[in-house]
Amino acid sequence: MSFDQPWWLALLPLALLPLWVVPGRPLEHAWPGFMPPDRLSNALAAALRGAGALALAALVIGLAGPYRPEVEVERVGQGAEIVLVLDRSRSMDQGFAGARPAGPVPKGTGVEAIDYYSSQSPGRLRNSKGKVARQLLSDFAAKRTSDLFGMIVFSTLPIRVLEFTQKEAVIQAAIAAGNIGRGLSETNIGLALEAALASFDDRPYTGSRIVMLVSDGGDRLDDDTRERIAYQVRKQRVAIYWLYLRSGNSPGLKLETGEAPENADTVPEYVLHRFFESMGTPYRAYEASNSDALQQAIEAVNQLENLPITYLDTVPRHELAPLCFGAALAAVLLLLGASLMEIRRWA
Repeated sequence: MSFDQPWWLALLPLALLPLWVVPGRPLEHAWPGFMPPDRLSNALAAALRGAGALALAALVIGLAGPYRPEVEVERVGQGAEIVLVLDRSRSMDQGFAGARPAGPVPKGTGVEAIDYYSSQSPGRLRNSKGKVARQLLSDFAAKRTSDLFGMIVFSTLPIRVLEFTQKEAVIQAAIAAGNIGRGLSETNIGLALEAALASFDDRPYTGSRIVMLVSDGGDRLDDDTRERIAYQVRKQRVAIYWLYLRSGNSPGLKLETGEAPENADTVPEYVLHRFFESMGTPYRAYEASNSDALQQAIEAVNQLENLPITYLDTVPRHELAPLCFGAALAAVLLLLGASLMEIRRWA
């Protein structure tokens, strides 16, 4: 237990006053010496004195502001450790590929919504890829209640938004916070992946580890960055899931029939996809241009082995002053009731 204002405790000896107080004058025309010993009355008098002492002590302790500091508690669960890596570049404010006329937003999950939004032309799109991505991540996190989630948003530089936690309200708030402002024009996926992999540093391997990249474009990584990422992925035993939000006129993740072979070494999406495949670690890529993409990603993650996860959970600070004031109030009410029942003179 700790105190916000411990100097109030200097008044704590005042709680002894009810134990030393001299009883009041006896009833007129009474001679207590002739009365036999009354153990019940003696016990009641001692209880009232104790109530007075408790009232003063609880009041002084409450004024001192007692609280139980936050502590870290080791918990054991089942699931995976997932780092959400969300692209916040300017292109995420645009629409998906496709050209079907706009219609009413379908009701239901984000899986249904992505088919609607992916079928809109950019000029008639009601919601951007970034907004749809946050809705999909929100639905995904809500279905994985046993997992630990961390989150990084990135454009030119990565920003660590959320450390690993299992608290759903905090996770949903972090995902929603990505809706603030507009993104920058540049994207650096390499730095974002390095920051995501660094989230697992100094953490014991106790369950499946996933980096879920949500982006609408690729990146050409230099050799040093490739080497660092590949080393960290193997060291941390991380699986990478890339949810690729395809823009209008954007390429997919693989060469299409009739496409020039040299594009495989120049298109950033092709290059990044091929690099992920070459690392020899678990990797899945999903093009989010139809209603099956997210559903497949969720099912694939759900099929991962749910090993026991040991993690430290922070229990927040707990205020104890209300309990002290409540005890003081109860003691005062007891004394007040006893005072009202007291006989002050013979009938």
